[in-house]
Amino acid sequence: MTTSSAPEPVPVPIRVLLPGDQEVVARLWCRRQRPDDWRYEVGLPAYRNGPGDSVEPAEYRVWVRAPDHVRPVDGISYGAVLTEYLSKPSVVDQVLGPRRASGWVMAKADGCGPGRGGVVHAVDCDEAPARAPVLPLERALDVAQQPGVRLCSLCGGAAELDPVLQGFDCGFEET
Repeated sequence: MTTSSAPEPVPVPIRVLLPGDQEVVARLWCRRQRPDDWRYEVGLPAYRNGPGDSVEPAEYRVWVRAPDHVRPVDGISYGAVLTEYLSKPSVVDQVLGPRRASGWVMAKADGCGPGRGGVVHAVDCDEAPARAPVLPLERALDVAQQPGVRLCSLCGGAAELDPVLQGFDCGFEET
């Protein structure tokens, strides 16, 4: 028989602000840090129907925003509440900031036959077709060189793929 060394979470009382300016004391089970706020898992007291015509006490668990929907109860310590912190971003992520998804997609033009063209988009472009297969860089470059295919200027397809296709010195020639 194995036993876990992690203690079972013990909920603590917390005030939850409900719609209609109502407030109820609930149980705080867990706190979770998010990039821009905190979420608290609270257990709201409720009733449920039991066997026959009986009514039983129950708990409805839900994640709410803190501090928008919760307030501390005076005299209660929240230091022992299970708390999930975000991992600290790497130095690379701190310097570069958020990065977009990688890959490219092809929006085929109407028509049939060779040379019918299309547009190569970054995978996160608003104009990219939904559920289109994602192309790796090498395949996107192959597709971009086909007759009638152009690169999207809205999402950066043109700005990112043109230098690879034309050479990085493009635009810096001496006159």
